[in-house]
Amino acid sequence: MKTYLITGGAGFIGANFVKYMLKKYNDINIIVLDKLTYAGNLGTIKKELNDNRVKFVKGDIANRELIEYIFANNNINYVVNFAAESHVDRSIENPKLFLETNIIGTQNLLDVAKAHWVIGKNEKGYPIFRDNVKFLQVSTDEVYGALDRDFPDGKLLIEEKKLTIDNGLSLEELNKVLKDREVIPKIFGKKFFTENTPLDPRSPYSSSKAGADMIVRAYNETYHMPINITRCSNNYGPYHFPEKLIPLMIKNVLEGKKLPVYGDGKQVRDWLYVEDHCKGIDMVINGGKIGEIYNIGGFNEEQNINIVKLIIKIIRELIEENTEYEKILKIEKENINEELITYVQDRLGHDARYAIDPSKTVKELGFYPETPFTVGIRKTIKWYLDNQEWVKEVVSGDYQKYYEKMYESR
Repeated sequence: MKTYLITGGAGFIGANFVKYMLKKYNDINIIVLDKLTYAGNLGTIKKELNDNRVKFVKGDIANRELIEYIFANNNINYVVNFAAESHVDRSIENPKLFLETNIIGTQNLLDVAKAHWVIGKNEKGYPIFRDNVKFLQVSTDEVYGALDRDFPDGKLLIEEKKLTIDNGLSLEELNKVLKDREVIPKIFGKKFFTENTPLDPRSPYSSSKAGADMIVRAYNETYHMPINITRCSNNYGPYHFPEKLIPLMIKNVLEGKKLPVYGDGKQVRDWLYVEDHCKGIDMVINGGKIGEIYNIGGFNEEQNINIVKLIIKIIRELIEENTEYEKILKIEKENINEELITYVQDRLGHDARYAIDPSKTVKELGFYPETPFTVGIRKTIKWYLDNQEWVKEVVSGDYQKYYEKMYESR
C-alpha cells in the first residue's frame, strides 16, 4: 500500500487532490500536512478525515523536526508539495514570508525525503534511492513570466478545420485535448508557455515558486533524486478561498458589493478546472519520467473582464432557474448586472497574459482537460450557491474552530 504525504492538503488544490485520490484508489494511505493559515481549511476535508486511510498533521513544511518525525513514523512513497503562500497581492506586501515558505520549506522537505529514501551509493558516488518513491513539486505557470497579447480580442484556436497557430500539436492531437467541447476556445497570442520556456518570474510570489522549482531540479541533478515538477494554469472550482478572482466575484455579486477589476480588465489567463488538474498530477506521479517538468493547462484563455461578466450572467440564470437561491441574496436580483463592476488601480507589475501549452503532457501521458470553461464555471458557481455555510465559515474565520474542536482538545 502506497503512502502519500500531501503538504498543503487543506488548501484549495491540495484538498481537491485528497478527495480525488481517495475516490480513485482504495489501496492508498494519505498523510495531510497543513499549517492551517488563512487559506488552509480543515473543514474542507472534514469527510475525508473520517476515512481510516487519512491522517492529519498540523505543521509547517519548514519545521525540520516535524518533517523528520513524519518520515520516521511512516513509510512515505510520494511527497506531493502543494504547500505554498500563493496570493500575489500578499506577496507584494510581505515578500519574506513567501521566500521562507516556498523556498526554504521546499528545500527542507527535499532534504528529509532524501535522507529517508537513500539506500546506498552507486559506483560514481551518486545516492541510490529505493524503489517507488518520488517528490512532486506543484508549481505554477507564473514562473514563466508573461506573454504578449497579439490578438487583443482573441481569435479561434481552430478555423476551417485548421490550426491558427503552431504549438507542436497536430489537429488530431488537439481534437483529443478538446474532446467533447461544443465551443472552440480562443487564443490571445501567438506563443504559449512550454516546458522549455525560460523562467522569468515577475512578482515575489512567482519568484519564490521559481526558486523552489530550481531547488527541486538541483536535487535531481546533484543527487539523482526522483522528482517531477508540474506547472499549471489558473485553477478554479469548489473550495476556492474567496480572495481569488472567481470566488471573490461570486461572493460580491451575492452580497450586492462592487466587483473590483484591476486596470482595464483585459489581462488574460488560462483557466483549469481543479479536478482536471488533480487528474493531471496523478498521471505525472504514476507515469511521468523522472526529472521531467510537465505543463498542465486547460486551453481556456479568457480576459478577466469577460470572466466577471460571465459570472454575473450565470448567477442571474441560476437564480431564474431556482428561486430558492434568492434567499441567500443581499441584493435584489434585478440589480445583478454589469453596473456592479468597478475598475480599480492595476496591481503592481500585473502580467498581461498567461497561456499553457500542455502538448508534452498530452503526448506522453494522455492527459486532456475534460472540463470546458463554459461547463466548469457553471458548476463552480452552483457549488458556491449550494455551499454558503462553507463560504461563511471561511470568510468569518470560524473554519479555524473546527481544528480546535477536533484536535486541540485531545
